[in-house]
Amino acid sequence: MNAAPMKLAVLGAGAWGTALAASWAPHHDVTLWGRNAAGLDAMRENRINTPYLPNCTLPDTLRFNADFDRVVEDAELLVIAVPSGGLRATLTALATRPTLPPLVWVCKGFEPGSRKLPHQLIADLLPAHRAVCVLSGPSFAQEVAQGYPTALTLASHDSALAQRLAGALSGQRLRIYAHDDVVGVEIGGALKNVIAIAAGICDGLQLGHNARAALITRGLAEMTRLGVRLGGHFETFMGLSGLGDLILTTTGDLSRNRQVGLRLARGQALDTILTELGHVAEGVTTAREAAALASELGVDMPITRAVFQMLFEGLPAAQAVEALLNRVIKAEF
Repeated sequence: MNAAPMKLAVLGAGAWGTALAASWAPHHDVTLWGRNAAGLDAMRENRINTPYLPNCTLPDTLRFNADFDRVVEDAELLVIAVPSGGLRATLTALATRPTLPPLVWVCKGFEPGSRKLPHQLIADLLPAHRAVCVLSGPSFAQEVAQGYPTALTLASHDSALAQRLAGALSGQRLRIYAHDDVVGVEIGGALKNVIAIAAGICDGLQLGHNARAALITRGLAEMTRLGVRLGGHFETFMGLSGLGDLILTTTGDLSRNRQVGLRLARGQALDTILTELGHVAEGVTTAREAAALASELGVDMPITRAVFQMLFEGLPAAQAVEALLNRVIKAEF
């Protein structure tokens, strides 16, 4: 670690929140908060998050507490690890407090319905709070919890804050790079999940490695087009939170979004897939919001649109692939 130990509160005891808490607990005073008090008690006793990370032993130093106010009050840094759909409720609860420490969010996606990115929700609900950052990049929760080497990006409009927290939260096996492109990092983290669903469909239909490589590359082009249109930097999409996260999520079998695509290709119904996964697959809701946003802004995103149609309009996977392959030929750039 590059800084003195801090009191961290990780809000959200799912796979990603638990993994980050476990990674930081040997070096910081970390408390993991979740809504399910009984689940936290089980983790405290067994040192395992059975529903989300059944193969990962949690450090003895990691604390658990279901008292939201107490956890927030004691923290020097808040890390929000709830799904995108739960971010508004968490921020609303935080907004009742007179002061807050710096805040980091790790959810990836748009708020369902409003199509707002996390930084926009924070601006709406915590307008006076400026010490905020987004943490994203190529990372499977299971590997982080098990101490596998991982590199992430921490972005803030406050470059000094990003540098300070990147140093404080980095460790021997978790390397964090500071950045100032909040929008670009958010868009990369959100849209790679949609492309991962498409990649799973591609592999599930056994279309081959050539097709998957083409899909990933053109998917990156879509992510970049929308991200730049929304104010992100082109270079961000060539980095960890763009290309890096895209490669991992489209090719790794630990990816929940890729698993959604694989099962769609087998003809499974979406409701059945999500029930059997037992975890949130952010790409499902993101596909709806991103397709609508692209339409509003006039941004060409054919892969995202096809994923949306397969998920929500009943378009058969094979027919969607056929439509993508028969689009009008044009220049690559």
